[in-house]
Amino acid sequence: MREYLKFYINGEWVEPTEAKTLDVINPANEEVCGKISLGNATDVDKAVKAARAAFPAWSQTTREERLEVLGRILAEYQKRFGDLATAVTEEMGAPANLAQRAQVPIGMGHLATAVEVLKTFKFEEDRGPTMIVKEPI
Repeated sequence: MREYLKFYINGEWVEPTEAKTLDVINPANEEVCGKISLGNATDVDKAVKAARAAFPAWSQTTREERLEVLGRILAEYQKRFGDLATAVTEEMGAPANLAQRAQVPIGMGHLATAVEVLKTFKFEEDRGPTMIVKEPI
C-alpha cells in the first residue's frame, strides 16, 4: 500500500498542518490501496505563497531552460511508466491494459507535445509595422 503523507512545497517535502488522512479505495475491488494526507487552508496558503515567490524567477527562464525542465519531467515520466500504470489501475479501477496502452501514454503524449510546441513557438512575430509579443499573464 502506498502512502503519500507529505506535501511538496517550496522545493521540499513538508508535513501537513494537520494529521488528517484519507484512504484511497480501489473501485475495482473496494480494498484500500493507499493513504493520502488531506490539506487545509493553511497548507494551500503555504503552497500559493511559495508559487508566488517562485514566479518572478521562473517567468524569466529562457526557452532552452524550460525545454530542459520539461525534458527531465518527460524522462522521469517514461522511467516511471509502469508505476504510473499501476497507480491508475489501483486508484481508478481501470483495467491494466487500458492504463498501459491509453491512459498513461496520453499523459506522456501531452508532455511530449508541450516540448515540441515550445521548440518552435513564436513568442515574437512581426506583422507589418507591428510586433506581436506573446507572454504569460
